[in-house]
This record gives sequence, structure tokens and C-alpha cells, in this order.
Amino acid sequence: MPGRVLDNPLVLPVLGLLLESPMHPYQLEVTLRDRSEEGQWPLNRGSLNNVVAALAAVGWIEEHERAQREGRPARTVYALTDTGRAELVNRLDLQIRSAAREFSPFFAAISYLGALGRAGAVDALTERAERLTARIESDQERLTRALDDGVPALFVVEADYALHAARGELAWIASTISDIHAGRLTWPAPHDVSPSRTSLRADSENRDGRDARR
Repeated sequence: MPGRVLDNPLVLPVLGLLLESPMHPYQLEVTLRDRSEEGQWPLNRGSLNNVVAALAAVGWIEEHERAQREGRPARTVYALTDTGRAELVNRLDLQIRSAAREFSPFFAAISYLGALGRAGAVDALTERAERLTARIESDQERLTRALDDGVPALFVVEADYALHAARGELAWIASTISDIHAGRLTWPAPHDVSPSRTSLRADSENRDGRDARR
């Protein structure tokens, strides 16, 4: 089991949190939920406990102490081992260097934007832009507050990255809405829309100005 569990995307953030300080699984869960407001990690208690058990089994983390509060069961506090630290550094290096495409529900949805029709597409994209704008404003306020409180920029660099990515998406949405209104993004006749999809390469080679996706 450990081999499969070690491919779980929770492995990296768990190792990262234990790099900061030893924690018991409940602390890990609470901290991950606090730092994952938009659900970046597929977090549930069962999968987290499986990950912790697998990390301990391969020696990447170890028992640091057993903490117990009055009236509550004892909790095992785990700490990162030297082997775990080396694995964390290796995984970070590989993932930062990689430019592999990552699955995005939004990417999957816009692949079939044409099914909404022009008006439906504009309406849906406009609402997403409004929600995205509100999130950007909120995230920017939190980031600014953290920096003003003296948190080193390196410790919140992921928040800065998320803001840049969100602003890039917002710019794309605005450009696409503009293209729809200007007629630069054309829709095929209803009978031309097919549920079948070709590869991106084949689509680019055979495009005739009536991309069935749009």
C-alpha cells in the first residue's frame, strides 16, 4: 500500500508542513484546510491518515512524541526525518522544473464553450469574471496584510503566484468575451456541433474557420 499512497498529492504538503514543525495528524488536517480555501488538495481525514501511515512506513517521518490533553485520547506527533527532508527537496525540485499540463475543470469546460451558444457563453464567462475579481481582491487584501505584518515574502510566494495566475485568467476571459461580441469567435450552425473531439494537432491542421468547439 505505501507505494501507491506515496503518489497521493497530499504527500508534498504534509512533508512541507512537517518541515515547518512537528505536528499530529489532526494539526496537519486543520492547517491544510486553513491553507486550502479553494480546495487545492483533495483532503479528507481517511486519505490524510493513510498518507501519514505510509510516510511513517517508509521512514520519511517518525514519531516525535505522544501528546495528550485531559479527557482526550493520545495523539502521535510526527516529525520529518533526514530521509523525508531529502525526498521533499527532490519532489519540490522536480515539480517546479516540470511544465507538464495539469488537469483543470475550467479547461475541460471551456473545451465545449460552443454548447452554451453566444449569449450563454458571455453570461457564464461574465459571472466567472465577477467571482474571480472578488476572489482576487480578497486574496490581495490578505496578502498585503500578511506582508504588512512582517511575514517574509518568500513564505507567501504561493499566494503571489495564485494572484498572477488568476489575473491572467481574468484577462483571457475579458479578451474572449470581447472576441464573441466582435464576431471574431464564430459559432457553427447547430447541426455542425458534434460531441466527438479530435486532438489539438489534428484540429489545428484541419481548421476551416468553423471550429466545432465554439
